[in-house]
Amino acid sequence: MKIAIVGLGYVGLPLAIQFANSNVVVLGLDIDETKVDMIKQGRSYIRHIAHETIEHVVKGDRLCASTDFSRIKEVEAVIICVPTPLSKNREPDISFILETGRTIAPHLTKGTLVVLESTTYPGTTDEDLRAVLEQGSGMKAGVDFHLAFSPEREDPANDQSKVKLIPKVVGGYTQVCLDRAMGLYGRAIDTLVPVSSCRAAEATKLLENIFRSVNIALVNELKMVYAAMGIDIWEVIEAAKTKPFGFMPFYPGPGLGGHCIPIDPFYLAWKAREFGQHTRFIELAGEINTRMPEHVVNQVSAALNSQRKALNGSRILLIGLAYKPNVDDERESPSYVLMDLLSKHAAKVEYYDPYVPIIKQTREHSQWAEKKSLEWNRDNIARFDLVLIATNHTCVNYQELGDWARCIVDTRNVMASVKVAPGKVWKA
Repeated sequence: MKIAIVGLGYVGLPLAIQFANSNVVVLGLDIDETKVDMIKQGRSYIRHIAHETIEHVVKGDRLCASTDFSRIKEVEAVIICVPTPLSKNREPDISFILETGRTIAPHLTKGTLVVLESTTYPGTTDEDLRAVLEQGSGMKAGVDFHLAFSPEREDPANDQSKVKLIPKVVGGYTQVCLDRAMGLYGRAIDTLVPVSSCRAAEATKLLENIFRSVNIALVNELKMVYAAMGIDIWEVIEAAKTKPFGFMPFYPGPGLGGHCIPIDPFYLAWKAREFGQHTRFIELAGEINTRMPEHVVNQVSAALNSQRKALNGSRILLIGLAYKPNVDDERESPSYVLMDLLSKHAAKVEYYDPYVPIIKQTREHSQWAEKKSLEWNRDNIARFDLVLIATNHTCVNYQELGDWARCIVDTRNVMASVKVAPGKVWKA
């Protein structure tokens, strides 16, 4: 069997490797020539995927990469793994999905299966994507070609997150579409979870991420409430999670990051309004999480004031640009928002992240493009008025940080196990 995977990022590349390791020939398609060239060379551009992993399937002729989308005509199935960001007005942007659909449609052959994996609102697959595929191909979904949705469940840098072992939810446009999609994923993934429709599968993914968003908002709000009472939220969570039933620990932070949790709730809220429904609970959680960077900056200001210094003109080092520990993925990272806010208060901001040595061009934070990570040494750390820990990478030497830094604001509780001088660490 030969398939195509469109979009070779944090979702598409691991999926391509898993299919290739399952003796499926994979054509990886991407508009980024750099990614395509690196795959051809057997090299990885994602930190947690080893070069050897890619080299193995490339040399075995089970994975090849190209920018030529006309090669869609060679395959039996196409899996779409492209970004679904928010617009500047915080509305869903499915333009990458639709443009992909328009690009592949003329090259579809009769009987081809098309599966969308990108997180989106219910109706995207069987309405929006179907329309562009039918218009561009001259064929009818469910009759001439097959259509399905199967949400990605990738968790970068999580050792327990293995594509083969994570149950795969699958919804088809018709029963035959579902059967074809089940047959495809059954070649590479151990457990399949069929649902009644594409919309049910799309809604499943939104529920998973909204569940996390709401619970993170809860602990973020409790963090501020308990702090006002002189109670440490981290201590409370550690105690609460000893309960063997009815409780699942979530942890506060400086805001939400990544391509899912900060975005997906807004996808459902936007679509719900089309049906006259208002997602007040979900939107409230989004507001709480969105405000967290402002709370952190207030704590930074308070910590500086305790040293008789103003935020204006202070030198601040931010630790961690990636949105989560031990990855090089900085999409939607709250660290960017923190840097923006601190800069607006006339603070002089630098950052340290060994996984993000230089900041790439982004749509919303272009002013930081090409900025480089600071070199880690005593002299560099000691010259800052304050160090702000935004991401708790395990490779950072926090004991050195505790010894070298003048003042630390910790949003991840990582300094709790480090011996430091009294009064040096502030929790935020």
